[in-house]
Formats: sequence, structure tokens, C-alpha cells
Amino acid sequence: MRKTCLDLAENLKMRENPLEKLELTGYYPGAIGQITECHAVYYYDNCGFDISFEAQVGSELSEFMTAYQENRDRLWIGKIDERFVGSVVIDGSLSSDEGARLRWFIVTPEYQGFDIGKRLLDEAVRFCKTIGHKRVFLWTCQGLDVARALYERQGFRLAKEHKVDQWGQVINEQMFVLNL
Repeated sequence: MRKTCLDLAENLKMRENPLEKLELTGYYPGAIGQITECHAVYYYDNCGFDISFEAQVGSELSEFMTAYQENRDRLWIGKIDERFVGSVVIDGSLSSDEGARLRWFIVTPEYQGFDIGKRLLDEAVRFCKTIGHKRVFLWTCQGLDVARALYERQGFRLAKEHKVDQWGQVINEQMFVLNL
């Protein structure tokens, strides 16, 4: 499967820049399932995360969408030719205390390397500045070096890290913070 995704990515690079066809949308029916599936498959394949990770993503994303408030929260979904290629969320529910939380940031493997992640992250940070969030934070795990580089180019800095036994693995969980 991985070879197929890499082959598709190479073919895309030779033909056209997918970023030119990227459409950013908000919620639509099926979006919660697509975001959950993308995370579950990616983190199983790349990090060995178990079913508890998929269940947590699905549950927390559903709770977020149920409590969604347009004046503080935002969901962006990247689509190319009507196909899901990535997502990012700003959860502003903790903004006054801890900051807005950047969550569920992912780009499907076949579309990685085309600046789609950069575009999603740019939109999320721009929204936070426009809305007036003073701080943005995110939790991730060590080893996602491409994502970390994107965060750091955007101005996020590592604030905390600790080992935790979750999702069937012992991981080094990291918190990154951006003060706006």
C-alpha cells in the first residue's frame, strides 16, 4: 500500500501541482468519519497506535463539532477533485485560559510534500489572529519531523514533553505553543 501511495505522489509531482486545485471547505456530512479514518490509518501505519486512538479521535472530534461555535472555532478540510486530502481544526473553547488548541492536523500520504499542510496551518493561524486568540497550542508526539518543521516555521516552540503510555505505545508527547 505504501508503495502505491508513493507512486501516486511521484506521478502527481510529474503532472501538476495539486495545491493549485486545493479547495478548503468546512464541515460536510461524512467529514467526521473521514478525518477519523485518516488519522486512524496514518497513525496505525506509522506509529503503531491501536484502536483506542481511533476511538478517541472519533469521540473528541464529534464532541467538538457538537459544541462548535463559529466565533471561536474553525474546521478546514482540504479537498482536491472532491476528494478529502487533509484537515485542521482550531478549538477555541479553552482560549481564555490555555489558548486555542490546534487539532486534527493531517494530510493524506499521497498529498504530502505539496505544501497542503502549510496552507492548512497558515489558514488556522490566520484565523486565530483575526479572531483574537492570544495563544495557540497543540499536542503531538516525537518523530513527526515534517509536521514539527511546519510548526516551527510558523513560530510554534516546544513548551513541554513527557513520556506517556497510550494508544498501545509508549510515546514522547510534546506540546508546542505559539504566542500571537
